[in-house]
Amino acid sequence: MTPAEDPSSRDTCVGSSRVVPVGMRSHRFVDLTWEEVRGLDRARAVAILPVGATEAHGPHLPLDTDVTIAEAMAHAGAVRLAKRGLVPLVLPPISYSPAPFAAAFPGTITVGAATMAATITDVATSLHRAGIGTLALANSHFDPAHLEALHAVTEALVRRGLLTVAFPDVTRKPWGSRLTEEFKSGACHAGQYEGSVVLAREPERVRVDIMAELAPNPSSLSQAIGDGARTFADAGGPRAYFGYPAAATPEEGEETTRALGAILDEAVIEARGEREPT
Repeated sequence: MTPAEDPSSRDTCVGSSRVVPVGMRSHRFVDLTWEEVRGLDRARAVAILPVGATEAHGPHLPLDTDVTIAEAMAHAGAVRLAKRGLVPLVLPPISYSPAPFAAAFPGTITVGAATMAATITDVATSLHRAGIGTLALANSHFDPAHLEALHAVTEALVRRGLLTVAFPDVTRKPWGSRLTEEFKSGACHAGQYEGSVVLAREPERVRVDIMAELAPNPSSLSQAIGDGARTFADAGGPRAYFGYPAAATPEEGEETTRALGAILDEAVIEARGEREPT
């Protein structure tokens, strides 16, 4: 019997007249029908929006690496939230975001900050209309323009009182301190941190032969941004990678995914006021 066939593996929530399966183990929002959404315990529902980008990630990782990591974070967080008795619903990801740092590399698709902000606002408005009161952003794209837009739209949604919003920005304290040493160094775009998560989640999509031969690039992208860099090339990443890609392992990716899931889980609980922030 597969997990999907095993009733004990399903998360459920009580509707008006029956028990509704919630996305099996995947918690995928789009697996539901509209009547199943109507039947949810929507007061306990938490919509999780993975947010990434389509941009260059070295010669070894796919363009949607950030989306892959954001979805890993979303699903790991969903498992934890379900254990708390909440109803996590992982939405389809946002795959197009502001990405000016990578814009010069073929394959990067960058959109305006206003475009992305409008999309998130419209998603939140639709969730509110459906009676879902909590939105969590599982973000794994760290271009400064993108982060600025995410914070702005989050603050705007909170001001409107439309719904509760949780956005644990892992580039800020306390969240980032719980991730890997490479991540904290700032030299982590398409490096060991990101490569490990993709190896753990979708190893067949990694060009492992190329990755194994890449020389370390310890240039800190975050430091370069602080010094005024505006592109990966300016920051010392002519092949669109930073850090230590050859050191990536699926074991580290699994550990990082667990850490990201815990961060999302705790941010949601704090945003909902179900425990005091630490």
